[in-house]
Amino acid sequence: MRDSVPVADVFDCSDPGTRAAGIDAAADAISRGELVLLPTDTVYGVAADAFTPAAVTRLLAAKNRGRAMPVPVLIGEASTLAGLVVNLPPTAHALAQAFWPGGLTLVMEHAPSLAWDLGDAEGTVAVRLPDDEITRDLLRRTGPLAVSSANRSGRPAATTAAEAAEQLGEHAAVVLDGGSRAGSAASTIVDCTGPVPRVLRVGALPVDRLREVVPEITD
Repeated sequence: MRDSVPVADVFDCSDPGTRAAGIDAAADAISRGELVLLPTDTVYGVAADAFTPAAVTRLLAAKNRGRAMPVPVLIGEASTLAGLVVNLPPTAHALAQAFWPGGLTLVMEHAPSLAWDLGDAEGTVAVRLPDDEITRDLLRRTGPLAVSSANRSGRPAATTAAEAAEQLGEHAAVVLDGGSRAGSAASTIVDCTGPVPRVLRVGALPVDRLREVVPEITD
């Protein structure tokens, strides 16, 4: 019978020394194709190397989620975006400048040369720059990460490291505990693949704020 206690190593990132050790351990785990639970500015996430298809498959299996919902990608710097997409529409650039880092996910056509498999994305990728220094520190070490909310499919998103570990700890190698994210909403998702940006999900950013930057956006 499986032990009910999560098997991942947990690092309290409120302590600078433990945080540094946690980032090291998480980067090593990602390089081995393992999963990491981490805080973002919205909710806790489960992360895998975006360029290791087996790791992304492991992430989907841990969440009990199918390929029909592709995994978003987090980046550590806005400048990384240009290397991931076919072209950067002016509207997407304007939204990124206004709301990154923050709770905005942009869907764009990804560069066909990228060796990744994030699910049945049909040539697109959902990208976000999180406003969380713990996760951005890790992203600067690892490069882009495939990150989904740290919960089993159909269950509420985890807002604490303990909740994330309770749901997915047995599947992860490392947990980075950045404190509570209670009350945070998931990111707002905007599809920038068409001539007019379209809101796919309203979350941390309301549509009215997006329209202050791109008035023609639809929902």
